[in-house]
Amino acid sequence: MESQPSLLDDYILSLSPRQPARICFIPTASADSAGYIVKFYRAFVGRALPTDLTLFDPGFPCRQPANSADLREFVMAQDILYVGGGNTVNLLAIWRAHGLDVILRDAWLAGKILCGISAGMLCWFRGGITDSFGEMAGFEDGLGLIDATASPHYDGEAERRPLYQRCVREGLPGGYAADDFAALHFQGAELVGAISSRPGAKAYRVECIADQVIETELPTRYLGG
Repeated sequence: MESQPSLLDDYILSLSPRQPARICFIPTASADSAGYIVKFYRAFVGRALPTDLTLFDPGFPCRQPANSADLREFVMAQDILYVGGGNTVNLLAIWRAHGLDVILRDAWLAGKILCGISAGMLCWFRGGITDSFGEMAGFEDGLGLIDATASPHYDGEAERRPLYQRCVREGLPGGYAADDFAALHFQGAELVGAISSRPGAKAYRVECIADQVIETELPTRYLGG
């Protein structure tokens, strides 16, 4: 979503104890879009050691690792797992079919850095707001590494904010929202901060208390300041 270089990408790279970091792009949500993969390499080549993990076989690039049996070794060799945007529900179904959901949980427990944009942000939570079904709706079928729900694109799509608040009011567990160009930083399952690469981009805590939805703006540090 940003011209390069991205302040958020710089921040992610800085979190790796190993430099240059081994960073792996997982483009499952976009059906392993070749154009998206190329964009990733252009963003990170020369700044890190980029690779990608593909589960489709579009012919370009060749699927890697070649076999699902090799997924664990491949994932555990990375420092950062970076998940792209697209269809969250399809992403989760394909990961589960290959056992990648379990491997990513183990990678998280081992201290690997998990990150992503849009679907790549939402997948780590218990659920949230998605347009994976054609229309925007709440769902509760995420990986649940963070026991809360979430909504990306909070200011980028007009219907996101009211729908998330309505779903939370109607019983969807509360959670977090992030404007475009804002990010939430968790250590384990604990939120330690919010950051942005655009002045004014914010993150929020959204919860239902006594039948009232409370939206609390989180302190968000602009990385360009």
